[in-house]
Amino acid sequence: MRIGHGYDVHQLTEGRKLILGGVDIPWEKGLLGHSDADVLTHAVMDALLGAAGLWDIGHAFPDTDPDYEGADSLVLLDRVMEMLCSKGLHVGNVDATILAQRPKLAPHIPQIRSNLAVHMSVDVDRVNVKATTEEGLGFTGAGQGMAAHAVCLLEED
Repeated sequence: MRIGHGYDVHQLTEGRKLILGGVDIPWEKGLLGHSDADVLTHAVMDALLGAAGLWDIGHAFPDTDPDYEGADSLVLLDRVMEMLCSKGLHVGNVDATILAQRPKLAPHIPQIRSNLAVHMSVDVDRVNVKATTEEGLGFTGAGQGMAAHAVCLLEED
């Protein structure tokens, strides 16, 4: 067994889509980044890569590479899964938390979980996603950005 932790943060800005776990969430702001800036999927990928000893998404998909500009993070997750498979690893489970003051994310979590589960080839009950505010504190509480933490368990084939 291998355990990994991932963390990501992106600034909120107008004129961008808000995508979390591959779900386009209607809201007045989106996340700024080189790819689609899906902060949740990025944290999950970092946890998976870390558990596998494969550095992080910055090494796997550098933001200096134009090939990843506007990239769909679920497609990048597919590539991470290929890397894990090549090392004889598969996902045991993932538990993630999104830190965001607004918008309310609870209605979107079932689809987010489903998307991540499909792309990691696991049953949805092996993917848990939670959302929390920070009671108005810090950059997430002030609505300046969003962050996500993820932990994972990888198992060897």
